[in-house]
Amino acid sequence: MNFPAKTELSNRIEKLYKTLKIMDNDWDFIFITDKINQYYFTGTIQDGVLVLNSAGDIMYFVRRSFERAKTECPFSDCIFPIASYRDIHDKLGKNTRKIYLETEIVTYAALNRMGKYFDTSPSNIASLDKTLRKLRAVKSPYELSRMKESGRQHKILMEDIIPSLLREGINEAELTAKIYEKMIGLGYHGLSRFGSFQTEMIVGQIGFGENSVYPTNFDGPGGMRGMSPAVPIVGDKNRRLKKGDLVFVDIGYGVDGYHSDRTQVYMYQARVPKEAADYHRKCMQIQKDVSKELKPGNIPSDIYTLATCGLDEDFTQGFMGMGNERVKFLGHGIGLQIDEYPVIAKGFDEPLEENMVIAVEPKRRIPGFGTVGAEDTYIVTKCGGECITGGEKEIIELY
Repeated sequence: MNFPAKTELSNRIEKLYKTLKIMDNDWDFIFITDKINQYYFTGTIQDGVLVLNSAGDIMYFVRRSFERAKTECPFSDCIFPIASYRDIHDKLGKNTRKIYLETEIVTYAALNRMGKYFDTSPSNIASLDKTLRKLRAVKSPYELSRMKESGRQHKILMEDIIPSLLREGINEAELTAKIYEKMIGLGYHGLSRFGSFQTEMIVGQIGFGENSVYPTNFDGPGGMRGMSPAVPIVGDKNRRLKKGDLVFVDIGYGVDGYHSDRTQVYMYQARVPKEAADYHRKCMQIQKDVSKELKPGNIPSDIYTLATCGLDEDFTQGFMGMGNERVKFLGHGIGLQIDEYPVIAKGFDEPLEENMVIAVEPKRRIPGFGTVGAEDTYIVTKCGGECITGGEKEIIELY
């Protein structure tokens, strides 16, 4: 297994301190409670709170598992066992200035528990969310190595393995299970993580024919019927693959915590209809155009406008979803979570930086037939996006 070195983690913490010093000097503590952010700075995922104080001290307070944290985190001298926030207070004392929190993560109940020992009145709380998103957006050489390996395995999965799993009569849920088994054997780290509140996903969005345009609560351009209204993910056990089906597969993959994202469309035992092929190729062209613009200094909102302003009315009717459910982005940052900063969309006006990683996913729904389009993962470089998942590909016809 490949994990970040102590120097890697120290550099991340140092960058956070430098960023906050520029933003604000009027604070006492940073409390990091989100497990993914804890991993980003400590190299372990535990039930705990990572605390940084304005003096530059690192303190990791762990409820469970303290022993595992001591084994996995290289800052072993800075790890302390706790039962509650009282133990953290006994070590830190009470704050007199601001506490920076992940305000999109910390619940009202957790804030109340914290408030028994620290001043968590609104005037004393500041949001750390945007700062952390931007910090995590620019990947280190170590992170890029993990994402490139994910992309390499991802390409094998989509182009070599999945076509061999498609057979007449298999249902969506069975295919999902078979894909997951193959993913684990290939090197997949086991789950795909999202930052969006209450987002759930097993393997990805997989749909045969009309199921890939079925309305879904997932914030993406594809559709999915899923198991039932209670579990609208995984796959429809009643929808079996038949000749002439379009097969839509949008899968997030990952190695050592770091993800790649790719979509591939297949046509089962039939030629792709001209309309579907034309829409798919248009999506491929949009993906190419966007990827060329993934350069340091370029503005995500400008890239979005450039890619969408000249699209004809017929194409836009099902582009990135249908009706009011159309998503308003063309790409998203990716890393420890699949949905990271930045987003290729209106309103994202801060320039791209070298070594950001972005999944670009133009897709077009065709009512009654399925969803076509492309998605690949790119590193932002001075020469444009460097694809790590294989690059845009035609619909794969399987006979």
